[in-house]
This record gives sequence, C-alpha cells and structure tokens, in this order.
Amino acid sequence: MNAQTPVTGYVQEIEQEVLGALLFGGDFRKVAGRLREDHFIADLHRIVFTAIQSAFEQYGSVTVPIVLRLLPEGASDGFMSKMGMSASAYLASLSSFNVLGNSGLDRSAKAVIAQWARLKTGEYAATLQAATLDPNADPAKILQTAAADLDVIASEMRAGPRRKTRVSFSEAAGSAFASAEDARLRGSGLTGITWGLTDVNGLTGGIQRRDLTLIGARPSMGKTTIGLSTAIKAARSGAGVGFISLEMDAEKLAARGISDIAFDWNVKVPYADIIRGKVDEAGLEALRSATRDLEKLPIMIEEQSGLSMADIRVKAEAMMADMEKRGQSLDVLMIDHLGLIRASARYSGNRVQEISEMTAGLKSLAREYGIAVVLLSQLNRAVESRDNKVPQLSDLRDSGSIEQDADTIIFLYREAYYLEREKASGDKETDRVVKLAECQNKMDFVIAKQRNGPLKTIELFADMACSAVRNGAKFQ
Repeated sequence: MNAQTPVTGYVQEIEQEVLGALLFGGDFRKVAGRLREDHFIADLHRIVFTAIQSAFEQYGSVTVPIVLRLLPEGASDGFMSKMGMSASAYLASLSSFNVLGNSGLDRSAKAVIAQWARLKTGEYAATLQAATLDPNADPAKILQTAAADLDVIASEMRAGPRRKTRVSFSEAAGSAFASAEDARLRGSGLTGITWGLTDVNGLTGGIQRRDLTLIGARPSMGKTTIGLSTAIKAARSGAGVGFISLEMDAEKLAARGISDIAFDWNVKVPYADIIRGKVDEAGLEALRSATRDLEKLPIMIEEQSGLSMADIRVKAEAMMADMEKRGQSLDVLMIDHLGLIRASARYSGNRVQEISEMTAGLKSLAREYGIAVVLLSQLNRAVESRDNKVPQLSDLRDSGSIEQDADTIIFLYREAYYLEREKASGDKETDRVVKLAECQNKMDFVIAKQRNGPLKTIELFADMACSAVRNGAKFQ
C-alpha cells in the first residue's frame, strides 16, 4: 500500500500515523505551526494533509467526509492507480495507524519532519557529490550552496518549543511578583541583568531575560564599546555572558576588555596601544592584573564570521553546554552585529524578509531558552544627511520587523564624533572647539522603545580610546 514510488529509506507508516491521528480525533492546532504539506514525502499524503489543513481553516473540523470533499479534482484517480483503492477507502484505512491518538500527535509530527530532514539531507548530499565531479565547478560556490541548503533543513528541525509554554495567569502573576520581591530584597531594583549603569538600570530594570534588546548606532558611535563594557559588568554580577563577534576577532575584543577594566584603576591605556604593543612597563603590570581579572569572568567569545541564524543557534547551544559544565548558566547573549549575519537561502535577495527572519529567530531564541539577547545593529546612512543626527526608529536598516520584534530599542549618539569632523573658521571654529571640549566624553543612551518602561535619553560617560562606558556622574 504505497502512496508513491518508494524512496530508499522512506518509511510511509510515519506519515500514515500522523494523518490517521488528525483524521480520527486529533487536534490540528497541535501541529498547525510546525507541520507543512511539503514535509510529506508521498505525493498523496501531501494532498491529504493539504485537505486536512483546509478543513480546519474553513470549518474548524477535521473529519473524513469533510476532507474527502476538499480533495482536488482528479485525486480519486490517483488513489486508485497508486493505492488500488478509492480515496474514501484509503482515508478510512488510516484509522488503523492511529495508535497513540491525540496525545502522541506532537511526537508523530516531529517524526515526519525528522524523516523529511533526513531524506532531504541525502538528496542534497547526492547533488553535492555530483557537483564535485565537474572539474570546472567552483568549490566556493558548491560549499556556499550546500551551506544554504542545510540552513533550510536546520531551521525546519528547530520548530517547536523546548520549554513549558502554557501557564495559568496565577502562575505568571506569582512569578512576576517573586521577581519584583527578589529585586527589592537585593536592594538593586533589578528584575533583569545589570547594565552596570545606575540610571539605565533604574529606567529599564536591567537587561530582561526572554527579551530581544537592540542597540543601534552609526559606525564609531560605540556599539561594540558599550556591548563589551556591559558584558563585563554583567559577568561581574555573576551572569554568564556569550559574545558572538562577527566583525572583530577575540584577541582585539580582549584588548578592549583589558583596557576597560584597567580604566577603573585610573590606568588609562588605549586598547589600540595594547594591540600594537605600545605599553610601558608600569602600564604592562596594570594590564597583567586586568587580564587576571578578565580571565575569572564567565564570558565566552565566538569569533567566527559569516554565521547564519542556524549557526548562531548552534553556537549559543554550545555555549550553554560549556557554561553548564562549569556550573554556570548562559544568561546574556550579545551579537555584534545584525548586518553581518549571513542570510539563509529561504528569502534569497529579499533583504526585508531576510532581516525579518533574523530578528524573529533571535527573539525566538531568547524566549525559548529564557536568556537575554542583545543585538547590535548599524543604522542607515539617512542619519548623516540630517542636521539633527540623533537616531530615530525610522533609521533602522532594511526592515520594520526590527522595530516589531525588539522589546527594547536603544540608540547611541556622540556629538563629539561629528564635531571632530566639522570644518570651520573664525568664531565658528572657536565655538566648535569649546563645544567639543564639553562633550568629548559624552554618550547619549537613547531609549527609543521599551515595552514596559519609559522612553528617555540618558547621558553617559564614554572614553572611547579605553573602551570604557560609565555612569554620567563622571561628568560632575
């Protein structure tokens, strides 16, 4: 009783089990968000599933009589020629495969997807092997295509929650109250993970777990600086931090971190000097101590460039496993930056959809694992063409989905950056120099969106050369 020409390694009973469960008492909503018709290998099973989906959407009911009416014209001939029986007889026969019923529907759906992924991987492998036999083939292009194909499979395999997703309102309320009470007892007022910045903590309650926080800015405004400085402060508070750097290698990030830590000891050694080895003996001793401090912190850096969303998830899960071995949890994942995440093949060429897939994927990652995800992002060039260069939500690159998916959006702005590049003469030059001196170490931390808090601009102190960001009180 084969639904199509057999495929090596294909087990049709896997598909028959899920179809039987859906037709005889199963709740379609259990599989609606994860199972699609193209996950079925057998042509006729694909047709049956599509009819089941239509029955649920149109009538809210999935029964054999309704599904039969929704089968496409000519489907009956297909069942007769391939199955040797009518469509109604075949659907009725599926009741014998409904072994686990509604309770096993989730497992059955996963089995269908797993079989699809296994066979699809084999199909891509065969194509890959055939491509390698062509002496004129470009190996870089072959690998790029293979990686894109595998990305699609990996994204399908991730479907489905890994934690409890249904709670009563009383459970949610109890959890919210417990977090608030814990924050009060600690005296920090934090329900999330510390930014290490007093005013920012006061307005946000910290970096919230299960949230996607985006920090956007034009180049040289301090995205990496504040990201790394925050990572160090969060790690000092006991939080486990993962830093995925798609732009800068781990050694250069570490140089920034060492410079940042030494800054607290009033030792100001620019990280550029550390990288170039331009440090005197006194400074070297301080940096040695700062290095020992940095080594104790629960921070992990992933420096591989060109990662896709599938790769980022794999790297994050590996970080979680490594942290767990050390008796530590991964609490914050920082990604630097959005523009360097490699798009999957699914929406190839459609940048809006590519960005949407990335931000939705990162939001899903935060919620699934209960971690805080902080995403750094460059803003578009429209900022530079305005007189007022303070960033706005409309400056987010490529997609409105960034604004939609992010729970908190923060922009960074340093007036000093623009004043340093201005050309003036006479009184205007005098005014420029005076103004530059006043704001040389000022960074505006602009909270442009916050689901559960106020929108406000906070003045911070920033020493860009030492990669140090501190409370604005340093101005006083």
